[in-house]
Amino acid sequence: MSNSKVGVELDQAVEPFVLALDVGSTASRGDVYDATGRPVEGGRHKVEHQFHTAGDGTSTIDADAVVDELGQIIDALAVHRLRGRIGGVAMDTFASSLVGVDAQGRACTPCFTYADSRCGAQVVALREELGEAAIHQRTGTRLHSSYLAPRLRWLRETDPSTFARAKRWMSLGEYVYLRLLGVTAAGTAVAAWTGLLDRRTGGWDAELVSAAGVEVGQLSEIRDPSDPIREVSAAVASRWPALEGAAWFPVVADGLSSNLGVGAQDESAMAAAAATSGAMRVLVHSLPEQLPSGLWCYRVDSTRSLLGGAVNDVGRALSWVESTLGLAADTLERIAAAAPDPGAPMVLPYFSGERATGWAANARATLTGVSAATTGPQIARGVLEGVAISYARIADQLLSVSGRRPTILASGRVAQEVPSFLQILADVLDAPVVPVTTKRATLHGTALLPLEVLAPDVERAPATTGTTLEPVSARAEYYRDRRAEYQQLYEAVVGHPQG
Repeated sequence: MSNSKVGVELDQAVEPFVLALDVGSTASRGDVYDATGRPVEGGRHKVEHQFHTAGDGTSTIDADAVVDELGQIIDALAVHRLRGRIGGVAMDTFASSLVGVDAQGRACTPCFTYADSRCGAQVVALREELGEAAIHQRTGTRLHSSYLAPRLRWLRETDPSTFARAKRWMSLGEYVYLRLLGVTAAGTAVAAWTGLLDRRTGGWDAELVSAAGVEVGQLSEIRDPSDPIREVSAAVASRWPALEGAAWFPVVADGLSSNLGVGAQDESAMAAAAATSGAMRVLVHSLPEQLPSGLWCYRVDSTRSLLGGAVNDVGRALSWVESTLGLAADTLERIAAAAPDPGAPMVLPYFSGERATGWAANARATLTGVSAATTGPQIARGVLEGVAISYARIADQLLSVSGRRPTILASGRVAQEVPSFLQILADVLDAPVVPVTTKRATLHGTALLPLEVLAPDVERAPATTGTTLEPVSARAEYYRDRRAEYQQLYEAVVGHPQG
């Protein structure tokens, strides 16, 4: 790893280039990278957006608006001076999205995001009907509101007319490709995040697809990330001459891109992503036979799987703190940098439900130990610590599988905007945390994946890192007690112990 400048002037860039696109929770982004994985100077474009949310668990975004955003980004990046130099186009999106597409190939539903929790009743019904433990081992995913089986059943039961109009079901990225290219496919890493993929065979899981109320024929072809789409509509080269002949690589989920982008490319490193949502992940080059009940295992290609767990509310939890308590912009960083405060409430930070490790879709945030003397900064500190403990619960189960202590690489918007949160994380984990300072790490990882095919022999530029944060030994007992208190509250409120 290095702390050197990572951008490269066009005349010094190594071909072939990759035009990389990223659809996140707050914006769509794009940039051009050379064969070493460095961003080419003069690129970069961003269009902001936001999810539509409501108190009933709604979390959606307009799929056609995202198509337009990405068209604008490609317009800005695929410029004439790059003609003949772009070897591939790659895209990642936030995971576990769903769009219903009608007979004319247009969206007939909004795009439902991973955070839409309205299908809680269907989660319960499916858990009663199916053997969840067997499904978890087969697909690598639990039955949860963030996955497609309960979401599809919910839509069939609550809006049967719209459900009937949909002739195909696809992720947001697949829909973008359908609209822009005229063809589409589900990258293995996208299919895995639906919760409908058999992780051992790499095909759709027939039992779960049937339980969702759809047919396998309504889902897209599954393609390995190394198998690009080359036969695209002639309209692509007409609109973007610079992309003529470029290979379009199957869309992947942002979790895979994030790991690759920060340098967590094998079992020696664990990625801690902290953005609107968060995750702890390890990319493994084998197929784990048995999974702890709290983790997912996504097959991402024919040889690799991503093992880990996700946290719904990281940046979302901190945004709630700032808006609800009316904190100034830099207040959270000062609170995070301070010593632990025993007066901070204990917080279960499930503002939009829990994923790993308990998979309680209907869980909501809980604060205890609040009195008339409790201050806003103490509540904020409690939320910061609660989020960090959520990560630690995932890390515990990852270590139970790997049997080794990997390097922890942290990245994401929250890691950059509230850098002292990473010290809290190091203290809670009782392990060093390395901040990854590479900008747009997820986008960077999206560019690296096709380069495995387009330029396998070119040495990649390493990710850049900051100063390693060591755990403060004097705080170890405090956080052991906080974790024990968290677990007791979790069992009392959520109703079942950590899996």
